[in-house]
Amino acid sequence: MRKPLPKILQLFLSFLKIGAFTFGGGYAMIALLEDEFVSRKKWLEKTEFLDVLAVAESTPGPIAVNTATYIGYKVAGVLGSFLATLAVCLPSFCIIFAISLVFDKFLEFTLVQYAFRGIQVAVVYLIASAGIKLLKGLKKTPLSVTLFALVFLSFVTLSIFAVRFSTVFYILICGVVGVALYFFGVMRARKKGEEPLSPVSGEEGEAEAIDARQSEAQREEEKASEGDLLDEAQRQAPEEEEGEK
Repeated sequence: MRKPLPKILQLFLSFLKIGAFTFGGGYAMIALLEDEFVSRKKWLEKTEFLDVLAVAESTPGPIAVNTATYIGYKVAGVLGSFLATLAVCLPSFCIIFAISLVFDKFLEFTLVQYAFRGIQVAVVYLIASAGIKLLKGLKKTPLSVTLFALVFLSFVTLSIFAVRFSTVFYILICGVVGVALYFFGVMRARKKGEEPLSPVSGEEGEAEAIDARQSEAQREEEKASEGDLLDEAQRQAPEEEEGEK
């Protein structure tokens, strides 16, 4: 039976493969990353993968590099982070360096031009597929549904009227809204004397809070029951001693 490869080597080879066969940038890579690390290797949970993408998109740098850095660190620490980042960048660096040496002649080939046209179609599919998967995995809370609808309508409207609006502003606005609603929920919960819940947790967060309160009540009942049993045992002990006498 063949021994499995060390985890850090699997990490390097996985990102090397993804970096070599992904065309269209980091967004086209999302579907491959989810399939590799969530579905196949199960190194990340679905919700954690969505959080990684949100952080990678919100921080400076390409989303592919940021995602590789985080996943590498989670799997194998600092060394894994370095190797994952190196692996995802190495194929594109080598290919672009080789093409740059003969770039003008390379584009003159008719077969290359038609190949790029076909690749563009595949890139559109990869990005759309990644977007649909992320949308399906998104928790359907009032906050997430409202923000998605507003962002989508804004994007379509601005595109129709040819108004330029950076995606960075979408990210910043949604982040500010989420933080503002969180503090609003905390203040409202404190006024009512309840445990504050995150506004993005929705029904799931409320269910967890209810379960926690039920568990606490159950523990109190068990303690009370144990106390009653102990009192009963203490009362019966003198009676048994008198009976023996």
